Amino acid sequence: MPQQEQDHTSATLTTAASTDRAVVVRFAGDSGDGMQLTGSQFTRTTAMAGHDLATLPSFPAEIRAPAGTPFGVSSFQIQFGADRVATPGDAPEVLVAMNPAALAVNLPDLAAAGTVILNSGGFSKRNLAKADYAQDPRDDGTLDGFQVIELDIARLTKEAVKPFGLSQAEALRCKNLWALGLTYWMYGHDPAATLTWIDEKFAARDHLREANRAALLAGHAYGETAELGATLPRRAVPPRQRAPGLYRTVTGAEGLTWGLLAGSARADLPMVFASYPITPASNLLHLMADIECEGLRTLQAEDEIAAACAAIGASYSGALGVTASSGPGIALKTEALGLAVSAELPLVVVNCQRGGPSTGLPTKTEQSDLYQALYGRHGDAPLAVLAAATPGDCFEVAVEAVRLATRYMVPVMVLADGYLVNAAEPWRVPDVNGLAHFPVHFRTDDPEGFQPYQRDPATGARPWVRPGTPDLEHRIGGLEKAEGSGHIAYEPENHQRMTDARAAKVAGIARDIPAQTVAAGDGDGRLAVVGWGSTYGALNQAVHRARAQGSAVDHIHLRYLSPFPANLGELLGRYDHVLVPELNNGQLVNVLRARFGIDARSLGQVTGQPFKVGRIEDAITSILEATA
Repeated sequence: MPQQEQDHTSATLTTAASTDRAVVVRFAGDSGDGMQLTGSQFTRTTAMAGHDLATLPSFPAEIRAPAGTPFGVSSFQIQFGADRVATPGDAPEVLVAMNPAALAVNLPDLAAAGTVILNSGGFSKRNLAKADYAQDPRDDGTLDGFQVIELDIARLTKEAVKPFGLSQAEALRCKNLWALGLTYWMYGHDPAATLTWIDEKFAARDHLREANRAALLAGHAYGETAELGATLPRRAVPPRQRAPGLYRTVTGAEGLTWGLLAGSARADLPMVFASYPITPASNLLHLMADIECEGLRTLQAEDEIAAACAAIGASYSGALGVTASSGPGIALKTEALGLAVSAELPLVVVNCQRGGPSTGLPTKTEQSDLYQALYGRHGDAPLAVLAAATPGDCFEVAVEAVRLATRYMVPVMVLADGYLVNAAEPWRVPDVNGLAHFPVHFRTDDPEGFQPYQRDPATGARPWVRPGTPDLEHRIGGLEKAEGSGHIAYEPENHQRMTDARAAKVAGIARDIPAQTVAAGDGDGRLAVVGWGSTYGALNQAVHRARAQGSAVDHIHLRYLSPFPANLGELLGRYDHVLVPELNNGQLVNVLRARFGIDARSLGQVTGQPFKVGRIEDAITSILEATA
């Protein structure tokens, strides 16, 4: 780092600041204002400062929504702190709004007496009209009760980059970095990592590199020199104390991608990832396409059906077939999933759920595909279903999906969602060599006794034979197979036995997975809060808060949804009451009622947003008080 930048950073770190244990910040602007980039760089720098964090990106479904309108608003929220951070925060304490539409969409979420940093240069009459403001909200009392700082970020940015000969459009594209520099100053963050990123990003374009560096440093310097005083105080957040190890930020998409690769390596298998672009699962396809490693082949198929069938073909040939999509695409893959069940081939299917039905809310989150995962196929076609809880947990769940698929010769569906795929958290990088090794053993000999549907007595799995293995030719396909031989068979009794055998194989996985434990609590409280997937953070934090106030409540979070852990029914039976919060209108709660006969209560939400901790706390309090 040049000496001038070292001095600049040193001055920042010695400025007086108040101290907080945690802070929630939201950047908001037009979808062309670079809010996602701003948030990701702030996240990276925050992680390097040693804070715990959780993020919530939000952006329009349209490729280029109408500029300046509420439809085009993009935002990025981050909570970071010195203690464990489980959620991106219920309400931002600081909102950086780049235009009136960003203010209109995000102001209702701002905490009472929160701080609003406004780009006054974006508050033209035209932009106010696009945001449906009849009057300027700065003058009509809309912002009463908030701490408002108006800065003409557009003008200040243009002044900072003027020496570099940019056009006005190019200059204004730098204003997100000016705002980022100011927030770095507010929280004592070192801009060095972002300066390095700028150098790499614009290495071939000197004028853009220097302009973006200047914008970032100008925003940072503004906080030091403008003497904003109490209107924009600095707030120091201590780093979190962590166990020693190598840490990095990880998104759910990255966790799933790396977990699938690690799982295929531990199974000693090449992997074929076949997918078709669909929000939010496209992130996995992009990541896989960028990875160059031995044993990985990535295919962008012409449609969802082709992607699923290509993955099945890969598994038939002796590789690990993987496909990924979201709810609408999973629906198109349904017939192929039935083929994988009937052919009894290992297949991993990643479902990054989004708001539905139909195309619904493409960039918003939901957990409404559980019924689809459990039952959404023609005939009785059970498969294993797992759900990841956090971005880091996505890695472990992906490895486990590979293990189960290859051990039991069965399709495994991994449920993630839009929030989980896009969100980030600090992650302790595991020692890959320390992961369990579960090599696949192909059938290669003993043709005399070979039957393609003769089952392993321990797992119920049929043998896996690579095509072309001498003397082990056999039929495969979607028509019902004769028990043992695999010949086509339509006899009623045979179909009953084969249907039962496939169901028993999936049910038997319960013997091979951990017993269900409580994520928070003692295992015998009055109330169990039961969840699955990305609701983990909100549920866990709410239960911890309730327990700190003396409430007899526990948190149970499910990773294995088909089959359930063998002890789940007994565990739920210990509680007087069961609450099941889900980002749907009540799917897991109905499955638990049917399976275990319990009087579970539903708390559904289909707003396209994650749960707020406060809503879970209120539900806990309501149940415990009503049943006291």
